[in-house]
Amino acid sequence: MATTESPPQPPNPNPQDSLILFSGPSSIQFQPQTPPPPPPSSSPENLPPPSSQKSAAFGLFSFQKRPPLRVTTEFDSESSVFFHKVSSKLFNGLAKLKFTFHNNPKGEVSEPQIALITKHLAIHYDVEEQNALVKGFLDVGPNLKLKAAHNIQARQGEVSLAANLSDPGYKFELATDFPSIGLPKATLTFPCGEVSLVEKDDEDLKRVLSVSGIAKGSILNGLCTAVYCDETLKLRYSYKDDEMSFIPSISLPSNAVSFAFKRRFGPSDKLSYWYDFDTNYWSTAYKHTVGKDYKFKAGYDSEVRLGWASLWVGDEGGKAKAAPMKMKVQFMLQVPQDDIKSSVLMFRVKKRWDI
Repeated sequence: MATTESPPQPPNPNPQDSLILFSGPSSIQFQPQTPPPPPPSSSPENLPPPSSQKSAAFGLFSFQKRPPLRVTTEFDSESSVFFHKVSSKLFNGLAKLKFTFHNNPKGEVSEPQIALITKHLAIHYDVEEQNALVKGFLDVGPNLKLKAAHNIQARQGEVSLAANLSDPGYKFELATDFPSIGLPKATLTFPCGEVSLVEKDDEDLKRVLSVSGIAKGSILNGLCTAVYCDETLKLRYSYKDDEMSFIPSISLPSNAVSFAFKRRFGPSDKLSYWYDFDTNYWSTAYKHTVGKDYKFKAGYDSEVRLGWASLWVGDEGGKAKAAPMKMKVQFMLQVPQDDIKSSVLMFRVKKRWDI
């Protein structure tokens, strides 16, 4: 007898429901199978970028980028000694490590020093002396700064506390040595100068208070400066315009008078002259500049009876970083007035490498 196949049944929408065949105590129960998820698409837009694949593959072997290294070498022909400085910034600029030393043409190394400098701490270590100088800087408050320095081998140091007053132009500072041997030094700074009080030993080895200070003010279209120190008062007046500068000065109570005169002939040429009435010594200098990187100077000093001329390549007062090719060169010719044959040509070279 032919059997009639039953039409296929739709899948049970509830996976917990079961399909029962042969009802009765020996019926068999089948659990429906959940269809497996479709395989991931291998289209290019679904693939991770190569950089992420590389970083994931080599994540355990990644290394921190090496910090830049700066090497500066300076040579002075007068002393025939090289000076080297190697520095590097660490931890993304949070600290700076510096190593300096001298060496002569024979290759002998001298005065090696290592320094670690951060925002709040600086350690300078002298390898030959096996001594360290430790300096600390701390902002106690918005207007209060604490500084300290300690020499490990000498067991001496200094502590200073500076406070900015309500007006930005005023500042008060106390500084004392430790072990302390007297009252701390007090300094008051104001917009037109400063005054300091400090204890010193006099001729009888007695501790006395000493006053020193400086004051500045505008008088007759010029700047007048008074400096008082060790019972000596120096008065200096400076008048300056676009073409001329005139600077007389006097020292009291010695009544020593001198004056300086400067004349500018253009943006690149300037002549300076200085005369001391007390000693009759005088000196003069002529300066010619080409941009900011080239400078020629020549002059004469009557006190040492010496004529000289110098040529600078690179800013004379700047760093080698801003000079052409990061190198500063100075040539100087010294001609003694009494013995021209003993003239000397000297040079100084400073070069920086960024590695």
